[in-house]
Amino acid sequence: MFRLQELVDRLGGEIAGDGAVAVARVAPLDTAKEGDLAFLANRKYLSQVGECAASALIVTPDLREALAGRNLILTADPYLYFARVAQLFNPPPAVRPGVHPLAAVASALPASVQVGPGASIEEDVVLGEDVVIGPNCHVGRGTRIGRGTRLYANVSVYHDCVIGEDCILHSGVVIGADGFGFAREKSGAWVKIPQAGRVVLGNDVEIGANTTVDRGALDDTVIGDGVKLDNLIQIAHNVRVGEHTIMAGCAGVAGSARIGARCMIGGQAGISGHLSIADDVVVSAWTLVAKSITKPGVYTGNLPLQTHGDWVKNFSHLRHLDALARRVRQLEQHSDGPDDRSQG
Repeated sequence: MFRLQELVDRLGGEIAGDGAVAVARVAPLDTAKEGDLAFLANRKYLSQVGECAASALIVTPDLREALAGRNLILTADPYLYFARVAQLFNPPPAVRPGVHPLAAVASALPASVQVGPGASIEEDVVLGEDVVIGPNCHVGRGTRIGRGTRLYANVSVYHDCVIGEDCILHSGVVIGADGFGFAREKSGAWVKIPQAGRVVLGNDVEIGANTTVDRGALDDTVIGDGVKLDNLIQIAHNVRVGEHTIMAGCAGVAGSARIGARCMIGGQAGISGHLSIADDVVVSAWTLVAKSITKPGVYTGNLPLQTHGDWVKNFSHLRHLDALARRVRQLEQHSDGPDDRSQG
């Protein structure tokens, strides 16, 4: 539980109302109760405030007069402030140092490290202070994991990978599996190309459940500082993702693609291999990126939902676009000819 003044002392902002009011959790406007702290990030929900029972609200300074009489924390970005408060109310579980008797460990570890049951850590592994290796995780030989990083249950990190500090890898994540590299014989048979690179994750990277990041074929696959990957994402070999980029669930990035810093990639977007995306690009959900993007901006390549009948009709029109384009060119050529009209 925190008093409003304590929150402002830690996180900044300004209080309008009683700074001694205590709050125990953050909650949405429509379900908040006494003792809760709610936030209003969009003015279109202002009408809900009248029925909101929260003890205090996080709002922008321009709402001070409109919400006079309520206990407020005033800040330029209520949603960001809410995220910071939520972190205070919901800290990660404390590290419980020690190696479980059912773990198999072949490397010397700092005393502050926590290793869960069924975990296996091979030789020549280096872990930083306060690392947590969850139940049934595997850490391959030669891997380096930085201070404060947490691996939840059933994470697999292959050999020689590098993971930075304060990272979070959720259950089922696989780091460093072989990239999809094969050469083809004349007979049609496939010859495997050994994947000799590594995966290198920066600091403060979070990777969602069942996401995979493949090792490089020759060079490394590199994920920059502060990158956030959702669940069920595929990052192929030799991909490079710039710092503070975020990707939503089921996105896929093909081999050797280069994604810039601070990009936002929507759910189920697909990025083809061997192309580059500039910094500060937003790719909408379901979009296929088949060529490089050289300028910041929002890019969309999908169709909105429609009835099946409308889709059939529209697709029928698409099938005739070539013929329509030829007809337009013919009309343009005719209109550009001599004017035979009478000048009288």
